[in-house]
Amino acid sequence: MTDQRPILLWFRRDLRLADHEALTAACATGRPIIPVFICDDIVDGTGAAPKMRWGQSVGALADQLDEIGSRLILRRGAALDVLQQLIAETGAGAVYWSRLYDPACKARDTAIKSTLKDQGIDAQSFAGHLLFEPWTVSTKDGGYYRVYSPMWKAVRDRPVAPCLPAPETIPTPEVWPASDRLEDWNLSAAMRGGADVVTAHQAIGEKAAAARLDDFIEHRIDDYKANRDFPAVEATSRLSENLTYGEIAPRALWHAGWRAMEGGAAGAEHFLKEVVWREFAYHLLHHTPHILDSNWRPEWDAFPWNTDEDTPEVVAWKQGRTGEPFVDAAMREMYVTGTMHNRSRMIVASYLTKHLMTHWEVGLKWFEDCLTDWDPAANAMGWQWTAGSGPDAAPYFRIFNPETQLEKFDGDRIYRKRWIAERYATPTETALSYFDAVPLSWGLTPNMDYPERVVSLEAGRARALDAYSAREK
Repeated sequence: MTDQRPILLWFRRDLRLADHEALTAACATGRPIIPVFICDDIVDGTGAAPKMRWGQSVGALADQLDEIGSRLILRRGAALDVLQQLIAETGAGAVYWSRLYDPACKARDTAIKSTLKDQGIDAQSFAGHLLFEPWTVSTKDGGYYRVYSPMWKAVRDRPVAPCLPAPETIPTPEVWPASDRLEDWNLSAAMRGGADVVTAHQAIGEKAAAARLDDFIEHRIDDYKANRDFPAVEATSRLSENLTYGEIAPRALWHAGWRAMEGGAAGAEHFLKEVVWREFAYHLLHHTPHILDSNWRPEWDAFPWNTDEDTPEVVAWKQGRTGEPFVDAAMREMYVTGTMHNRSRMIVASYLTKHLMTHWEVGLKWFEDCLTDWDPAANAMGWQWTAGSGPDAAPYFRIFNPETQLEKFDGDRIYRKRWIAERYATPTETALSYFDAVPLSWGLTPNMDYPERVVSLEAGRARALDAYSAREK
């Protein structure tokens, strides 16, 4: 007799219906499917901005499921306990989910799979968060890639399966289990007054993500390589936010990029390289998980970085009041929009770790709290790359000068005016939004004077170079 026990489909960072391998496999069985999202300690432990955005994505998925006659069951608690409760309540015989790759999620999922299988429950994990499972990409000698360029060459022409269609309907159970109310979780609580400011700049849910990709392919991919480093230009896809929560599959980006490249779009191959840069981050996370919280290169452990995040200079960096317009504009962009242009991320990271000689982990944790597109692998690799302690890292002598970088990439001063109010008689609306977004405890107002530099660029560079030279001896 065919098994008709329900399948619990555990959504995590795969909050979409299209190109969803676990969902497709569950639908193929013909058995009732109970979609579930669990607010466990991993979700609850997420930083303020990404936690808020995660909740918004959950809400969008719930609406999508309602539209096709299904529903999303919300529960709060330890993931194993919740799944076991739902199994007992519904008689479910299987739990399906999409894989994640950070150490905390891997440990949780491994324990859950083992326990459920021991209890006779079919527990299966599926691909979907990446183009290539990290263990399927290796060097000629069977090792892992430590440098990006060879990995790109290795996967560039590797076949990628076509995207799976979203199901038109999902088999439903005769009786639905009870669900929490999303609003009762209050996942945006830590954002306080900044929630409304940041939310206005998000593109939430699978439909918005698909529209964002279509718009990028139609209007900007041709000039992507030429314009992507100019923070005032609308040149990038901005899909990092949607990839973070799985509102769009990486295969959708890959195939759209390839079609554009075959159609002659000049910037398409560079866009594909950026998709693989994300893969490289997860490849490293899988093989060297210490990248999240330790120097990837252990020889940097003795480097004399400041680790006190409450020094006046670091506080000024956090507040976007260092006196360096590029740094300050970038930090303010993050507080208002929840994201930051990639060129700007390099500048603020270089400034913190080199001009201010502050440990990259201070910046990593701050971004983890403030970015709605926070991604554990990309965030860690980005900070360690800029600091010099990571894989494929920028050489120690590459100290970005925020003044000359600003003149090069914002020569018409649009970016700095967009985000800094104190320097202008008639500030832009976006610049003024910064004061609504940041904590009241900072006591900042638009009529304050713009600050003097907290450190001389020349002195900061010299100090960093002296420290790096001493490390080499």
